[in-house]
Amino acid sequence: MRLPGKRECCWTDTAETTSYATFKHSEKTDVAIVGAGIVGLTAAYLLTRAGLSVTVLEARKIGRQVTGRSTAKVTAQHTLIYRYLIEKFGLGHAQLYADANRSGVEQIRSWVDKLSIDCDFEPKDAYVYTSDSSRRGEIEAEAEAARRLGFAADVLANAPLPFETIGALRFRDQAQFNPVRYLTGLAAAIAAAGGRIFENARVTKVVRDSRWRIEAGRSYLQAEHVIIATSFPIAGPVSYDRTTRPRCHIAMAFRMASGAAIDGMFIGIDKPTHSLRMGRDRDGPLLVVLGPSFQTGHDGDVAERFRELEKWVRTNFKTGEAAWHWANEDYDTADRMPFVGAPSQQKSPGLYVATGFNGWGISNGTAAGMLMADQISERANPWTTLFDPTRRVRKDFNKGGDRQSRVALKDIRPGEGGVIKLGKSHVAVRKAASGSLHALSASCTHEGCIVTWNNADQTWDCPCHGSIFSADGKVIHGPAVEPLGVKRLPPSWTKRHSASTRRSKSKK
Repeated sequence: MRLPGKRECCWTDTAETTSYATFKHSEKTDVAIVGAGIVGLTAAYLLTRAGLSVTVLEARKIGRQVTGRSTAKVTAQHTLIYRYLIEKFGLGHAQLYADANRSGVEQIRSWVDKLSIDCDFEPKDAYVYTSDSSRRGEIEAEAEAARRLGFAADVLANAPLPFETIGALRFRDQAQFNPVRYLTGLAAAIAAAGGRIFENARVTKVVRDSRWRIEAGRSYLQAEHVIIATSFPIAGPVSYDRTTRPRCHIAMAFRMASGAAIDGMFIGIDKPTHSLRMGRDRDGPLLVVLGPSFQTGHDGDVAERFRELEKWVRTNFKTGEAAWHWANEDYDTADRMPFVGAPSQQKSPGLYVATGFNGWGISNGTAAGMLMADQISERANPWTTLFDPTRRVRKDFNKGGDRQSRVALKDIRPGEGGVIKLGKSHVAVRKAASGSLHALSASCTHEGCIVTWNNADQTWDCPCHGSIFSADGKVIHGPAVEPLGVKRLPPSWTKRHSASTRRSKSKK
């Protein structure tokens, strides 16, 4: 499925590729951190500076996962959040959320300055806009709620965008950056302070004996404390399968016509929603646009979402070529706040998790890293109750999902994939450009849900809990930690398919 632009996130283009060692020798550490996104690296730097021995295990490369594929708005403006929090939980609760996210923004701003992290950090105003006159009241109510919590929020007649809007909420002095370069800079600061970082070290087991044992390949870490900073927890005594819901969103980056750049960060509240900001790659400025979210694995034609997004952008902006396209994933919670901290100090003393950032992981994720660092250092933190990972929430928030890719073998085109029934089993079959077939188990290795073929990213996506596997079955995103198993198709199927392929080619 050919789509415009490179199938990669634009932020990686100007970022250096890291080369931290692979994890080959078992050792001990005070704190083991699983995952080198913004949560893990924030906690790692704070704890290293506090004098603890810290070891970070990253399954892939620094900055190439969820944080590094975000729109990277460094802002405490989270669409229409504050009126909701005040009405649902009270002014005090909303104030804590506002303070936590303001602190996250300021922590990033401070480190960029003090650590001289070159990451295209730019102060920008953040806007929430609508083009629907009936929703202007929501903008005004959110501004009033934000002002009660100490934000310099004002309402404009329209947003500074090239299409018609009816009203906009503005938060001044927020920021944006390149998240990959920020993470690689923060990782370098951790290493310089004495922390240890390992890449290509996928953790497959976290168990407790006298200390924590964190296994990756044939090696393991022993630690007094372990932080599971993997977007969705891969370990721990509490399951978040039904209290969080995976969301996928697509993004594209476009060349802009001369003088057509926008100034600020924008998110719409109308359906379908769009998020906008400027960025850049090696060839110059880009308009970065995020499309509406959908539950991971619940769409059988993700490529069509990219086509719809490109059409919307070209209708509303003066753009040139589409330079990049990618997808990213996050987890939502029923009460719109993350779960951060210790799920159970009785059952799992010293284990901490962070998940459910509701699409606002830059400020929330930084605050989460700060909170867990305080908890491990036994310092009081006012956000402990706010983000309590054991708080009571809806237990049926995520109902899972059915497979979206059930097809007949003959209908799978070269370069595509689908799920077929083989006896009582479901098999994920991909057809290479040459026509050869490659078969895997279609059962996600986390909880056994049947995966969906993502025809845009060329991945196998779990519709239940958000695990994502590469076309050849390797884990890209957890909570799965094991690859999809290889399957063997019956020789008669392969022979029959090869014969039909040859006939099809001969007709052409």
